This record gives sequence, structure tokens and C-alpha cells, in this order.
Amino acid sequence: EEEEEEGRREKFLPWMLVKMAAWGRRRGITGMRERGPLNSTDCYIVREIYNGENAQEQFEYELEQALETQYKYIIIEPTRIGDETARWITVGNCLHKTSVIAGSVCLLAPLALAPEYARYLTLPIGAISVACAALYGISWQFDPCCKYQVEYDTCKLSRLPLNTLTSSTPVVLIRKDDIHRKRLHNTIALAALMYCVKKICEICAV
Repeated sequence: EEEEEEGRREKFLPWMLVKMAAWGRRRGITGMRERGPLNSTDCYIVREIYNGENAQEQFEYELEQALETQYKYIIIEPTRIGDETARWITVGNCLHKTSVIAGSVCLLAPLALAPEYARYLTLPIGAISVACAALYGISWQFDPCCKYQVEYDTCKLSRLPLNTLTSSTPVVLIRKDDIHRKRLHNTIALAALMYCVKKICEICAV
């Protein structure tokens, strides 16, 4: 029986080693695919190269073309245009979040406050939600820049050719689908608007 047990172990160990080696190769290939370099069509770099007095206009033109081409990543080397783009995206995000939060407070406050006090909070907050959603829709909704967010994830940044840049503080944009967040703040703002209109009609009817 001991000899049979040893024989089974001798057959089992090589089989396990083969399986582990195969699994290690598959994992290594997967890791290479995940961490591999990006295609040239996935990333565009706005280089900080000054070729005359109209360099800033050239940077802006390159950025607009890259946004319209819908590259997955856009790296902006020029500091001025990079900062302006990052601020523009930040303001758009602020409007979106303000619309969602204010609209949610407008709709949920009547559940926690007495009706005679709720209207003093819900009406102004609801107006803020509607105003932010309207401003976002007018100024940001059709801007190709609103499809992008500033990327801060070091794992994703490590895949980009940042070592070829002359700037030490580039702004990196990543393309993200914003249709869901548009639907979210538009739905909440519309609900807040309907609630405010209803309340105003009730106050006028008294």
C-alpha cells in the first residue's frame, strides 16, 4: 500500500507542476495585455512647441481636434491651456453634483420636515437644482470637453508615454460616457421643478 501511495504521489506532483506552469503563463500573458502600451489611436499629445506668436492658438486648435476625434486619452503639455481645461471640467462637475444634491434635498426634505416649514427650504433648493441643470445643458452639454475627465489614477497614468514629455505637470484627460449622469441630473431637476411648480400653485390657490 505504501508503494502504491508513493506511486500516486509521483504521478500527481508532475501533473500539478504542469498545471501551475500553464496557469502562470496564462496569468503572465493576461498581465502583459492589461499593462501593455496603448495604441497610437488611443492617445494624443498636445505638445508644448512654440513656433511663432500664434502658438497658443495652435495649442487650442490641436486640443479641439483631439476632442472631436474622441481619443481615449489626451495629454496636454502647455500649462495654461491644461489648467483652463481642467477648471472647465471641474466647474461642469460642480454644476452636475450641485443639481443632483439640491434636487434630492428638495424632493426628500418634505419627508423629514413639517409642510409649513418644508416649502421655505424646498423651493429655493429646487430652484438651484433647476438652474444648475439648465446652465449645464446650455454651456456644457454639447461641448466635447464634457465627455472627458481629468485622470489621476497612477496605474492608468503609468501606461501613458509621460516619459516623452517636456512638461513635468501635464494634464491628462480620459474619455468617459456622460450620458448616465446627464440623465440623472436632468431627471432629478425635472422632478424638483414639477414639485416646485405644484407647491407654488398650492400657495397661490390659498
